[in-house]
Amino acid sequence: MMSKKVNADVLPQWWVHSHEEDTEAEMVFRPATFNFPPSRGRISFDLKPDGSLAESGIAPDDRRLETKGTWKLEDDNTLAFYTGSQSAPHRVMRITSVDKDRLVIKK
Repeated sequence: MMSKKVNADVLPQWWVHSHEEDTEAEMVFRPATFNFPPSRGRISFDLKPDGSLAESGIAPDDRRLETKGTWKLEDDNTLAFYTGSQSAPHRVMRITSVDKDRLVIKK
């Protein structure tokens, strides 16, 4: 199955996990401006146009944990996150679909 090329122009923005919309096979992310229902915490990542990255997660004590790095779109539909001087990405996500309002990745 050929995957269609992702529209990279819509990727640079702050994406927040919308776990309410997840399926068994996919995770859904929405722009930070989306009207999310209340949640204890959400993972997110800010993809900057210059290739820099800020990832936010939830620390064991429920505080926000932020990691800085870089991101790249590889093989037309693979989002790769790098930290420090790593030559291999620490996170790789296959994009199923993306537009300016919704990013869907395979679990």
